[in-house]
Amino acid sequence: MRNKRALALSLILACLLTLQALPQSNAIAGKDPIVRKIEPPNWWVNYTPTLTLLLTGENLRGARVESLKKGLTVLGSEASANGHYLFVHLQLSSHLPAGTVPLRLNTSVGSTTVPLPLLARADSHGRFEGFSRDDVIYLIMPDRFADGDPSNDRPVGSTGAGSEVAKYDRNSPMAYHGGDLRGIREHLGYLHDLGVTTLWLTPVWKNTNSDYHGYHVVDFYALDDHMGSMAEYQALVADAHRLGMKVLIDYIVNHTGPQHPWANDPPTPTWIHGTPAHHLDPSYSFNGLVDPHSSPREYRNTLDGWFAGRLPDLNPDDPALALYLAQNSMWWTEMAQLDGFRQDTFPYSTRQFWSGWHERMRQVYPQLNDIGEVSDTDSTITAFFEGGRKQFDGVDSGLATVFDFPLRHALQEVVIHGAPMKTLVEVLRHDDLYPHPEMLVTFIGNHDETRFVSEKDSNPAKLKAAFGLLLTLRGIPQIYSGDEIAMPGGADPDNRRDFPGGFPGDPHDAFTAGGRTPEQQDVFGYVQSLLTLRKNHPALRTGKQWHIGWDDTYYAFLRETPEEKLLVVYNNAPKTVALEIPVADTPLETAHQLQTLFGDSAAEPVGAKVRVSLPAQTISVFRVR
Repeated sequence: MRNKRALALSLILACLLTLQALPQSNAIAGKDPIVRKIEPPNWWVNYTPTLTLLLTGENLRGARVESLKKGLTVLGSEASANGHYLFVHLQLSSHLPAGTVPLRLNTSVGSTTVPLPLLARADSHGRFEGFSRDDVIYLIMPDRFADGDPSNDRPVGSTGAGSEVAKYDRNSPMAYHGGDLRGIREHLGYLHDLGVTTLWLTPVWKNTNSDYHGYHVVDFYALDDHMGSMAEYQALVADAHRLGMKVLIDYIVNHTGPQHPWANDPPTPTWIHGTPAHHLDPSYSFNGLVDPHSSPREYRNTLDGWFAGRLPDLNPDDPALALYLAQNSMWWTEMAQLDGFRQDTFPYSTRQFWSGWHERMRQVYPQLNDIGEVSDTDSTITAFFEGGRKQFDGVDSGLATVFDFPLRHALQEVVIHGAPMKTLVEVLRHDDLYPHPEMLVTFIGNHDETRFVSEKDSNPAKLKAAFGLLLTLRGIPQIYSGDEIAMPGGADPDNRRDFPGGFPGDPHDAFTAGGRTPEQQDVFGYVQSLLTLRKNHPALRTGKQWHIGWDDTYYAFLRETPEEKLLVVYNNAPKTVALEIPVADTPLETAHQLQTLFGDSAAEPVGAKVRVSLPAQTISVFRVR
């Protein structure tokens, strides 16, 4: 990785020098400069002292940029070889007032003026504080949650770079189904009543024509036509905040959609790895990235390959792109008043980039944090990418936490397939690999996996059992929309069915108790009760976790704060079991009373043991006195 970094930096420096040394003349003789797009489209006063704009258009080579406003200084500019892009570096005075600032572009044959709106910042007191162990995250794919505005189901024109109108067809699992930001906003009460505190929305950026899921971005500064307006996005976040809920943005730096203009016309020669015609195939292995003895051959395709073989792979080690992405992150955070980030495909971009990204973000938002997607069941791999310390490469990624894929795999193996409880304990034993294991985001389902209840040999009872463990073990739990009502679904895209009741014509409304089937209400009530228990007992959120005992079919653990101790016992056997759990030399050895807080069981200390009887695949929680 060190050799790769040195080579990449050398290439980038050479490219930048080449850009600066290009003859300053128009790409098309006799043509006035044309600016079709400015990124970011606006900024704020009293925010950052510098700003780099990316202007997109034609005939931008040789342009000299001047500010027509006192307090805004042009530090320099560089154009792409074909004149389609111009980077403009600005210095913003702390005394610069809000308002629209004109920038004048002059070439030898003409000129044009570009307006730059500078906004006043909202009061940031009590905002941008990130998520914590007190939170419960709820994952929503907006297109499949609720259709609050049918008028944007078939937007005029294209949502992508082509001319084809994006397809809307609720009968097709690969088409848009009509869910939008207004639909989420209309159901915030449902989420609040369930016990959710944080929303993670899959990307709502402008996408290619058929990519309802949001991960094939064609414009990093625009909302998808099907999602609604920026005003609706801001209103959704504001309403969530009024209910005490946070909102995370799903952020993508690894790739763009195939129809992004950059695929065939990047702003710099090193903006993208390869071209549509010539690029590396993808590798989805992280082994080479975490091995201090690996050569570039073992990780090159992981970092530089085109995801799924067709998504243009961004090179965020290009300094201009790294700055672009950092400013883009700031822009979305400030525009929508967001609370944190879910980082898509985190390991596929270099740790050097991520370290710089976090440093830039925390200069403006010191409390903001993020979750990295590291899709691997090996704790030695997932832990490598968490921030908080420098690894063998001398780099701290800066990442606040990762999703606990190893724990999800263990829960699936234990609860569904009857693996020994040691499978779960072994994952927890590796917590010492993480700087902050208590911050790991735990889950049993997401939008990329078969629904838990639809896995082979699973059923609603096993889903409830998994929820029992998820919401009492250490970490910050994440729930995939629909799992709380036992929604079925096979592999992608079947796991992305519409939430019942969120769309016109739905026969049942699972957002209401009366609209849920008995099976849906059973699971919903169970999850809601567990979330209420977690809310009312800080030990389940922030308490230290102690192993008390386990065998092949049961696991007992303690969650402890200075104020309370809670004993959690789970029976994974297919029948009721009577347990006598040894507690000598554990924090439970002084217990003299156990009060049932959750479940149908009773427990009592008997000598150096705790005696308890639990029904099949159920969890019980006891207050220790």
